[in-house]
Amino acid sequence: MFIRKRKNPSGSISIQIIDKSNGKYKVVETIACVKDKKELEFYIAKAESRLKQLNPNLFDAVEFNEKKHRFIGIKNKEISVVGPDIIFGYIMEYIGCDKVLKKLKEKELFKQLVLSRIIDPGSKLNLIDYLYIYKHQNLDKNEIYRFLDTLSLNLKDKIEQCIFEYTSMVTGGIRVSFYDVTTLYFEASSEDDLRKVGFSKDGKFTKPQIILGLLTSLEGYPLGFEIHEGNCYEGKTFIPMLEKFQKKFNIEKPIVVADSGLLSKANILELEKLNYRYILGARIKSSSSEIKNKIVSLNLNNEKNIETIYFSKNQKMIVSYSQQRAKKDRYTRTKNYEKLKIKIKSGNLTKAHLNNKGYNKYLVLSDSQTTISIDEDKYNYDSSFDGLKGFVTNDFSLNPTQIIEHYTNLWHIERAFRISKTDLKIRPIYHRLEHRIFTYFNFIRCIYSI
Repeated sequence: MFIRKRKNPSGSISIQIIDKSNGKYKVVETIACVKDKKELEFYIAKAESRLKQLNPNLFDAVEFNEKKHRFIGIKNKEISVVGPDIIFGYIMEYIGCDKVLKKLKEKELFKQLVLSRIIDPGSKLNLIDYLYIYKHQNLDKNEIYRFLDTLSLNLKDKIEQCIFEYTSMVTGGIRVSFYDVTTLYFEASSEDDLRKVGFSKDGKFTKPQIILGLLTSLEGYPLGFEIHEGNCYEGKTFIPMLEKFQKKFNIEKPIVVADSGLLSKANILELEKLNYRYILGARIKSSSSEIKNKIVSLNLNNEKNIETIYFSKNQKMIVSYSQQRAKKDRYTRTKNYEKLKIKIKSGNLTKAHLNNKGYNKYLVLSDSQTTISIDEDKYNYDSSFDGLKGFVTNDFSLNPTQIIEHYTNLWHIERAFRISKTDLKIRPIYHRLEHRIFTYFNFIRCIYSI
């Protein structure tokens, strides 16, 4: 409905309320017929009042649109974003990360570098745009780099200390710690002492990278990190960091949880030598024939889904069965089996493919040494391991369910890497100088904690 002013042949003006609900104009009500302009204004106001009575929802929309247009009309310089600063700034203060620097100007820039990565993830140059648009501050990029260069080398220790104290306060102490590594690549064409080409978990095999080792609490709080050369074997990063962390904070040695990639005989022997309790993922299919036969003989299923194999008086393996995992394993194995059949049929496989990499382990050479085929017995034997997962531990104080639960919590550290790489956009890295790289990860550590 709307108000219509209609001029009559006599020169008068009819003020009417019109409805056009069904595509046709219909006079709902004639308010007045006037000739005087003063009367016209009076009766239009009266018509608006009457229209509001007839259709109150219409005026709610009108008022909303008026407010919307008034808001859109506000100029950018009149807008100030304060909410994120208040919320995340409070959390930063609560954790204690605001106290790592003393000078007011440095504290403010440190805060903006941290909070902007949460609010509007991007490079440090992105911070310049963020501050200009939302804070109306002009900041030169060289000022940021000078700030990074002047940060003291003990910044890492200060951040670790405040986060450790906060984590200990909210969790009641560090009883279990999780360790894992990831790789982070650089947009650079050459290597140096730190940035090396190595096995990339990002699939960037031609890019220089670093290895980041991260230690978290049971609840997922980041306890510490170390940076290693990009071509370093990840298994060597494990124990030195544990020792450094435990001695630094003078805490009781926690139960260490790590995945199968860090499970080497040398690591296990070293952990036992240093009196660490551990829960490590086991590579069941890479075990000895004796162990594999023991596992298969357990005949695990939905009803009987957890069993224990004792290696010695100090070590055991918990083996669990999951129907969901079995379904996934069976699908993956069958899919790759079909791929191998297609490759054999097409003649694309050579003797070079006869190795133990992935599903190539099923390939065998015929007696005549001329054709490649699939070892069906080996393929069928592997089906015995569908749905099985192993956990090696020396902690006899925990029952099998507790051990599995602890290991399952490794998702916290995987989540930390995922958030850092995607939500916080920490890669690729453009820094070249080593001290700036370390400073950069001090910021990331603080950001992730918040």
